[in-house]
Amino acid sequence: MRIAIAADHAGFLLKEWLVEELKKLGYEISDLGAHDQSPSDYPDFARAVGKAVVSGTAQRGILVCGSGVGACVAANKIKAIRAGHVHDSYSAHQGVEHDDINVLCLGARVIGPALALEVVQAFLQARFLNEERYARRVRKVLEIERQQV
Repeated sequence: MRIAIAADHAGFLLKEWLVEELKKLGYEISDLGAHDQSPSDYPDFARAVGKAVVSGTAQRGILVCGSGVGACVAANKIKAIRAGHVHDSYSAHQGVEHDDINVLCLGARVIGPALALEVVQAFLQARFLNEERYARRVRKVLEIERQQV
């Protein structure tokens, strides 16, 4: 699975650690920055990850900022991105299984590395269940996106 991952300066260290751990697990990683801890802006990285997921160059995306909130807000502005702000493994897999999220947002100032990796693995291993009730709900979300209401 190809994963696009990015972080602003606040998420840089956790992102770097996750990149190395995910490579060890056999994932193909596209590191879209930041590449150091210089001040940077999470919307730029949300755009880069969103573009990778929407274009199909990545199957899933991961964003890390200080809280995870800003990155999630920015990512959800991108058409066809369904980002989840998640800090527990249940929500990570349930978000994919029921809501078809394709971008995971983490807060480096909220979650430690071990739990972050557990959450990321739950997200990456999960698959959308595509049962009628879940598919219906996702269609309704997509309709909101189309109508811009």
